[in-house]
Amino acid sequence: MNEQHLQLCSSDEWAEVVGQHIIPWALEGVELGDDVLEVGPGPGRTTDILRGMLPRLTAVEIDADLATALAARVGPSVEVVHADATRLPMDEDRFSGAVSFTMLHHVPTAELQDRLFAELVRVLRPGGVLAGVDSLDGEDFRALHVGDICVPLDPDGLAARLDGAGFTAVRVDRNEFAVRFRAEVPPGPSSTGTSE
Repeated sequence: MNEQHLQLCSSDEWAEVVGQHIIPWALEGVELGDDVLEVGPGPGRTTDILRGMLPRLTAVEIDADLATALAARVGPSVEVVHADATRLPMDEDRFSGAVSFTMLHHVPTAELQDRLFAELVRVLRPGGVLAGVDSLDGEDFRALHVGDICVPLDPDGLAARLDGAGFTAVRVDRNEFAVRFRAEVPPGPSSTGTSE
């Protein structure tokens, strides 16, 4: 993240938006279960809210400094793992749910985003759920990402991409600011997604 973006995502104002709008909309009607993976918490304002809602939370963060700072701040209430979510160091079928909040556009390519989706299928249990939100592309959004990786999701193609990764029961909708997605790992034998 560029410095302006990092400051925004660390701010109390962003924490308020996350708590009042993003997480409630993303998780409306979703049951995440007892062991949840958060992908890309960044400074962890989403993690702060999730750890009070869930029995067990693991946060995977690719940025070493952000992962270290988050682990120090949340202590033992959250397992913070410094790792690349396109190559998760977790066993298959471990998690009951996975969440992603306004971070997928920081994954460098659509192909790597798809690999991340496939990894989530791998580490989610049969019947496990994915829920998330990402920002819609636009002029203000691009201005915030000058000098950043910025690969916005296309809401019109997202359902097919999630389906292609091995998810089922995919639902994608949007408001004026963001796209919301929900999906499930098919019940039954082990997941269909693969990692490379």
